[in-house]
Amino acid sequence: MTWILEIYRSAMAKKAVMAVTGVVLFGFVLGHMVGNLKVFLGPVESDIYKIDLYAEGLRTFGAPFLGHGEFLWITRFGLLAAVGLHILSAWQLTVLNNKARPTSYRKQTSQASTYASRTMRYGGVIILLFVIYHLLHLTTGHVHTDFEHGKVYRNLVIAFQNPLVAAFYMLAVTSLGFHLYHGLWSFFQSLGLSGPRLDVFRRQFAAVFAVIVTAGFLSVPVAILTGLVN
Repeated sequence: MTWILEIYRSAMAKKAVMAVTGVVLFGFVLGHMVGNLKVFLGPVESDIYKIDLYAEGLRTFGAPFLGHGEFLWITRFGLLAAVGLHILSAWQLTVLNNKARPTSYRKQTSQASTYASRTMRYGGVIILLFVIYHLLHLTTGHVHTDFEHGKVYRNLVIAFQNPLVAAFYMLAVTSLGFHLYHGLWSFFQSLGLSGPRLDVFRRQFAAVFAVIVTAGFLSVPVAILTGLVN
């Protein structure tokens, strides 16, 4: 057990933890975005919508080996652990970098970094606050004005008809886009995949992935605000 702790104390191990947890979180974000887009598929009949059936399918996933909703709770706890390790490793790496970085190079480092990397810390705080609010809003319904369990389509439409709620959601999603871009860029670098040609590829890949995910998430509140989805 001691040797595991010794390995984890190294910067390389912390970067590895950030990379692995980052992949888990990237996968979840992509899957969640695709699930949200089912709001555009409309109803199956009367007030039963395809996105509602999708949500119910997640609750019954794994039956009969898992009870109703158990798969979702296992997933939530796993994601919570990944988020916790991701934040912890990021904070520890920041502390190590600050200790190792000479004061005279701070200005130069800031100028060389991208906008996404400079705002990574603040964007992470916005995303964390948003995740807490999002769970209370559309998962448990504690801060929803008219929440009805199992009615995902209805809950989404009512929620995003409020311009303030939609604006906060869009701000958080935009922050997520910058976070994804810099996170993917750093992920490839942590794996040692760097060089003139590879840098162009990983920059383009990170940008395309971040834009697709951001646009997918933003499309839902925009469609509801404009009346396309009602």
